[in-house]
Amino acid sequence: MMMDMTEDDSIQIYSTCCSSKGADSASYLKHVVDVARWSEEAGCQGMLVYADNGIVDPWTVSQAILTSTKKICPLVAIQPVYMHPFAIAKKISSLAFLYQRRVDLNLLAGGFRNDLLALGDPTPHDERYARLVEYTKIIQGLLENPRGITLEGGYYNVQNLRLNPPMPATLQPHYMMSGSSPAGLAAASETGVTAIQYPKPATQGQAAADEKSSGCQSTGVRVGIVARSTREEAWSIAEERFPEDRRGELTHHLAMKTSDSHWHKQLSKQEERPAGDDSPYWMRPFHTYKTFCPYLVGSYEQIATEISGYIALGHRTFVLDIPPCEQELGHINTVFGQVSSPAQ
Repeated sequence: MMMDMTEDDSIQIYSTCCSSKGADSASYLKHVVDVARWSEEAGCQGMLVYADNGIVDPWTVSQAILTSTKKICPLVAIQPVYMHPFAIAKKISSLAFLYQRRVDLNLLAGGFRNDLLALGDPTPHDERYARLVEYTKIIQGLLENPRGITLEGGYYNVQNLRLNPPMPATLQPHYMMSGSSPAGLAAASETGVTAIQYPKPATQGQAAADEKSSGCQSTGVRVGIVARSTREEAWSIAEERFPEDRRGELTHHLAMKTSDSHWHKQLSKQEERPAGDDSPYWMRPFHTYKTFCPYLVGSYEQIATEISGYIALGHRTFVLDIPPCEQELGHINTVFGQVSSPAQ
C-alpha cells in the first residue's frame, strides 16, 4: 500500500541505503533494491547513498536504485577528493537524460583523516570547506547555466566550461551539505544549500536558530527512529537491536582518533541519555559504532513531539537511518502523520 510520510510539502524525508561492508554482491544488490522500494512505497522523497574508501561506488548503487524504482531520488554523497566537479555534473545530467529522474547531492568536505591521507589529500578541515564551496559552485553553474561557467578560484580553475547534455530545469538536484562547524555552516550559507546536522535533543533548543543566523537558507537533521504504540515496546525493540557492545565502543574510540569532524566530536561527548530517561533521545547506537546518528526511541506520540520540536527550530529536511525492514518505515510513517506542521 502506498503511504505518505507527511502531507506537508515543506517537509522532505529521506531514508538511507544499506552499506556494502561485509555483504556479498548478490545479497547486497537485493538489499539495495528492497530498501529503495520500501522507501518509495513509504513516501520518502529520496534515499542517501554513502561514499567512502571502503564501500561500493555510490553512483553505481544509485543507478541500481533508478532502474528498480519509479520516482525516489538517490541522494549521492560526494566529496572533492574523489571526482572533479565537471564529472559530477556530467553524471547528474546523463542520468537525467537516460532516466528522466532527479538525483540529489549530499556534499561532504571529507571523511576520516586516514582515508583522505591514503588518497594524498592532507588539506586541513576548514580549508576543505573552502574547497567544497568552489566545488559546489562549479557543479551548480554547470547544471543551471547552459551557457557554461568560468571560475578562477584557489582550488579550481575552469574557463567557459559547458555541460552536454544540458540539464532540464525540472530535474535540478536538491543540494545538502553535512557539517556543523562554523566553516561548514558558512559553506552551506555561501552556496545556498541545506545544512544537515546531527542534532542534540530538540528540548535543548539546539541550533537551528544559530544556523539561521549564520545565513543558512534551510536546515535539516539526520536521526534514527524506533517508534511503537507504547514507549515500553519501542525501548524493548531498540535495546534488542542495539545491545551494549564494548567492542563497538572501542571501535568508535579508535575511529574518533582519525576524525577531525566537528559533529563527530560533538556527538561523542554526549552521554547515552543526555536529556534524561524521559526523553526519546538515545546515543548508544552511535557510541557502539552501529550508526553515525542519534536515535529517537519511544511511542509514536513521543517521537512526533520530538520531531515537531525540530520543525519548530526551523528544520525542514529529515535524513533517516537505514531501515531494517519495510515495517519499520510504516511505524515511522505513523510518527510523521502526527507531527505538528510548521507555522505559516
